[in-house]
Amino acid sequence: MNIWTLAVTALVALIITFALGFPLIPALRRLKFGQTILDIGPKWHKEKKQGTPTMGGFMFIVGITVAFALGMFMLWRSGLVGLSNIVGRQEFFRSISGILMALCFGFMGFLDDWLKVRKRKNEGLTVNQKLFIQVFIVAAYFTSRVIAGDLTTVVNFSVFGQIDLWYFYYIVMGLGILYIVNAVNLTDGVDGLCGSVTVVYCAAFMIIGGLLNMNELSVMAAATAGGCIGFLIWNFNPAKVFMGDTGSLFLGGIVCGLGLGANAEFIMVIAAAVYVWEALTVLIQTTYFKITGGKRLFKMTPIHHSFELRGWKETKIVMVFSLIAALFGTLAVVLVALELK
Repeated sequence: MNIWTLAVTALVALIITFALGFPLIPALRRLKFGQTILDIGPKWHKEKKQGTPTMGGFMFIVGITVAFALGMFMLWRSGLVGLSNIVGRQEFFRSISGILMALCFGFMGFLDDWLKVRKRKNEGLTVNQKLFIQVFIVAAYFTSRVIAGDLTTVVNFSVFGQIDLWYFYYIVMGLGILYIVNAVNLTDGVDGLCGSVTVVYCAAFMIIGGLLNMNELSVMAAATAGGCIGFLIWNFNPAKVFMGDTGSLFLGGIVCGLGLGANAEFIMVIAAAVYVWEALTVLIQTTYFKITGGKRLFKMTPIHHSFELRGWKETKIVMVFSLIAALFGTLAVVLVALELK
């Protein structure tokens, strides 16, 4: 893998994203595109964060998309895009399908954010509307892969073996995409948290892409990491702008695009452990609440809010969760390396 290509891709994404903050954040303020804070969150969120500009995800969506295109062009000029064989073409189209899926999820997030701003309350698209759009996006993603000749239905468990799910692959992985995309969305509840965890996840997949000789996916990961860093300059506590569903759903699409694009579904779940746990705590809390008639297992979910109520500062939560993400990201890289031996 050409380290220079990755470095340039990440740097371009960082610069574009950061630079877009200067015109976009004031524009969002003028348009009064402020965040409406959920009542179920900590009370001080409503006091301190109410009205902070949202839809800031546009910044890194543009930065990542432009940098990804540049990185792909650099790979093509270097002869590292393998379009001359079936495997190479499939890897190329997986990366394109992944970025398009992310853009579609981002557009859905924009619709949700826009409706929230228009209504002046935290109610955008309905649950059924979101589910319908997400299922359509997932179906379109798998359809594009099949059209490109990618008929793989085998799930690789790294050193633990593999299993062919046949047609059930699309159902199981489709549900997995829906879970992880929404899990990434739930992680966006503390200043800098979602962006920081995503940087760590993408760093792991930059390495994994290199180990698997999947240059296109490494470029996607580098662009996303750079874009998230550029956004974090504006989003670290106290945040000057929020990414909104526009940004978090886009990042959820990227997370899935990288994992499925590398045919590393099991590895994706390991590297995405923080996202998975965030959403799982919500499911556990909801189930426990219904079974016990109103009792709670956690102080508040997603789990990062529980730590807030225990007195943790947002910066501490971001640091600890990022370190956990780094631990599981390292484990994912090690499993891939062991499999290749």
